[in-house]
Amino acid sequence: MFLFRRRAFLRMNIHGLQSNFCSAQSPLLPVQLPSRMESHLWYVLPEEVKSESLLNRYSELLSMSEKDSVLGMRGEELKKRALLARALVRTTISRYTNHRVDPRSLKFKKNNHGKPEVEWQIADDWQPPPLHFNISHTSSLIACGVTVDSPIGIDVEDKQRKLKNHILAFARRYFSSHEVEHLTSISDIEIQRQQFIKLWTLKEAYVKALGKGFSSAPFKTFTIRVRDAAKRGLHPSGDIDSEISEISVESLGPVNLTTNWQFSLLELAGSHYAAICMEKHKAVGEKGNAPMKLTVRRTIPFVEDECVTGTDAVLPIGGLNC
Repeated sequence: MFLFRRRAFLRMNIHGLQSNFCSAQSPLLPVQLPSRMESHLWYVLPEEVKSESLLNRYSELLSMSEKDSVLGMRGEELKKRALLARALVRTTISRYTNHRVDPRSLKFKKNNHGKPEVEWQIADDWQPPPLHFNISHTSSLIACGVTVDSPIGIDVEDKQRKLKNHILAFARRYFSSHEVEHLTSISDIEIQRQQFIKLWTLKEAYVKALGKGFSSAPFKTFTIRVRDAAKRGLHPSGDIDSEISEISVESLGPVNLTTNWQFSLLELAGSHYAAICMEKHKAVGEKGNAPMKLTVRRTIPFVEDECVTGTDAVLPIGGLNC
C-alpha cells in the first residue's frame, strides 16, 4: 500500500471537511458519455487533496506496476502527483461504464509511440464504450480529457511557468517560422511569454492527439494558427463554444501530419492554460464541421464533483491572433 511519510502529512493543514472523508466518502457518480462532437475535461488540484486516508484509498486502485512506479519516484510531492494522476484516470473512465467496470480492474496498454489506451475486458453481455482519453499535469493541476470515437490530446501549463532560456531563442529551436515571427512582433516581454505558453500548450495537445509523440511529430513540422472569431459566448446548454477563437493547424515539410482536428484553448482555475485537441466530426445534415462542445468538471474522486463550465474557473481564450 502506498503510504506517505507521516511527518510530511503532519505538516499539512488538513481541512476540517477532509478529516471526515474516511467515514463519509461518496461513490463515483456515473456520467453520460460525451457526444461525438464533445469532449469532457476533468481536473483535480493536488493542494486540495490532503487526507492521508483518501490518498491511501487512491493507492488501492492502482496495479502493482503502477504502485512500484509511484514508489520509485523521489520526493513526496512527486509521488503524490503521480498517484493522483493515475487515480484520476481510473476513476474518470469508470464513471462512463455505469458501474460495470471497477476502477481497480481497468487495464491499460500503450500504442507504438507510448500513448496509453484502455485495454477493455470484453464481456458477452456488455460492449465497452469507444472511449479515448488523455492526461496532462503540472505541479499544481492534473487533468484528464475524454472523448468518444475520436482521439484526444490535452495539455495544461501553469500561467506562471518560468522559462530557463530566452523566449525567442527557445521558439526558434522548436517553433515554425510563422510562430517565431508572431512572437517576435510582440514587444511586451510578459505578453510574449504568455503567448509562447499558449502556443506551446496547443502544439503539445495536437502532438498528443496524433498519438505519435514529439520525436515523430516535432513542433517545427507544423504551425498553429489562431484567429479571433465572433465571440459567441456559451451554447444554450452551457457548453463552451470553441469558435471564440478559430484554431487550425497547418502541416509543414516532409512529415505527413493530418490537419483534421479542432481545438479549444482555456484559462483553467485562474492559474493554468489548457488546450484540448480532438478529431473533427461532420455534423449530421450540415456542411462543414460543428464546433467542439466542452464540459469541464473539478473533482476530488470519492469526495466531490463540481461542473465548472460557464463559471469563472473556465474562461475561453481569444486574442492570440497568429
